[in-house]
Amino acid sequence: MEDVKDLVIIGSGIAGLTAAVYSARAGLKPIVLTGSDDGGQLLLTTAVENFPGFPDGIQGPQLIQRTKDQAKKFGAVFLGKNATDCRIRDSLFEIKADEEKIISKAVIIATGASVKWLGIQSEQGYIGRGVSSCATCDAYFFKDKKTVVVGGGDSACEDALVLAKFAAKVTIIHRRDAFRASKIMQDRVLENKKINVIWDSVVEEILGNESKVTGIQIKNVKTNKTSELACDGVFMAIGHNPNTEIFKGKINLNEEGFIVTDKRGRTNIPGAFAAGDVQDPIYKQAVTAAGSGCQAALEAGRYLAGLPEKRG
Repeated sequence: MEDVKDLVIIGSGIAGLTAAVYSARAGLKPIVLTGSDDGGQLLLTTAVENFPGFPDGIQGPQLIQRTKDQAKKFGAVFLGKNATDCRIRDSLFEIKADEEKIISKAVIIATGASVKWLGIQSEQGYIGRGVSSCATCDAYFFKDKKTVVVGGGDSACEDALVLAKFAAKVTIIHRRDAFRASKIMQDRVLENKKINVIWDSVVEEILGNESKVTGIQIKNVKTNKTSELACDGVFMAIGHNPNTEIFKGKINLNEEGFIVTDKRGRTNIPGAFAAGDVQDPIYKQAVTAAGSGCQAALEAGRYLAGLPEKRG
């Protein structure tokens, strides 16, 4: 006879951990598959100053560990395994976790989204020391400093505008000769006196010393001419890849690959819920991810209790 669990949570970022806290406290005994990316993007964040309840800020890894400890306190079980497949059969979810098979009545998908990095070696060494993927999170730390935004879409323009409220100067590096952003965002950027744009160019190297970023090396893609630009911070705004590969063809995804949910975190498959960046291409904040994790856990509890599924 199969051992059927009530709930499996895939992912251990702040969305998955919040779902674990709520579902464990409700007595659902969730199994949390942490994956190799245990802790999610907050592990790459130093001081988190915009999460409610921490007026002096909190380190990203510390926030993750505290929330994990809280979930364990209520009975959540953590497995350091990767979910490599998910099949839906007979109203159950068959999840392959490395070489183990776990059967559950409900699943919360909180696998997050991976930042699109430039892929250069120097960039990884300066994450948290001047290289960031979240202007909303880190702009305050660059007050009166020189910053760079890499990208040319709405996200890049929005990041540049956020940074311009704090930084002395913002330079956008874009590989094309025109933005891909909406016209209103383009107009706002081009009208802002703090923001400069370097067109037809890519970042080849992040420059710095042992402790922080000091500049970037740029190459013009049309002339192949290289130059250096002094700066204190580099913000990547070239997009995110939702971690939804194992759910393709099984759960509804949008054109960008994000899981489609209703306003209560429910997918098109009864018993399957999603939370955090894997279903949020817009906000991508720790607090909104945590809120959606709470929401998914409450809805999973309702589903497992056999309460009516009222859509909308």
